[in-house]
Amino acid sequence: MSNRILLVDDDISLLASLSSYLSEAGFCVETVNTVENAIHSLNNHVYDLVVSDIVLPKRNGYNLIQYIHDNVCLQNVPVIFLTAKGMTNDRIVGYDLGCAGYLVKPFDPAELLSMIRNVLFNRKNNNVTYKPQVFNVDLLAMLTPREQDVLYRVLKGMTNKEIAASLGLTVRNIEKYVSRLLSKTDTRNRTELAQHFYRNRYVNNNIKGE
Repeated sequence: MSNRILLVDDDISLLASLSSYLSEAGFCVETVNTVENAIHSLNNHVYDLVVSDIVLPKRNGYNLIQYIHDNVCLQNVPVIFLTAKGMTNDRIVGYDLGCAGYLVKPFDPAELLSMIRNVLFNRKNNNVTYKPQVFNVDLLAMLTPREQDVLYRVLKGMTNKEIAASLGLTVRNIEKYVSRLLSKTDTRNRTELAQHFYRNRYVNNNIKGE
């Protein structure tokens, strides 16, 4: 049986082309152009995954994922954000809310297809209950206090220059700390680093902010 996907976007032409592409890939796809219509569809049909824009009329994609996670009947449905909001802070908000993936427009449909298949595969192997990647709680204990200070500011979306100014260090020193964080978390860049920590709620209670 084909996996059912709900596409949410106010760009009608994008909905049509993406729906056709995913249908050819073997998925059963339905489309809506507002959060209100998405909620109506979610309450009347069963979906395996939602792909949603963030910037939408009236209510946005953040409102939609919050609704899904607050509804006991829907909270197992993973959400992928497909949006033009590509700043680090936007990604952090998305992952903090529990999105399963984040892809910035313009995008390669093949990348979205790969992300969808990966999310659905993980969902299936987790007994149908989607859970974000579990963070190793011992990792924070491996970070020095200064590394935690830098990490906290990276997660806030601050640049190396801004972090250096706030901590009274040189930009070069901050670059070294960020490199250490990437190495310890086996991530390649700031975005992956943020994903690593914000795909779970543990970080909010354990990294000390100002």
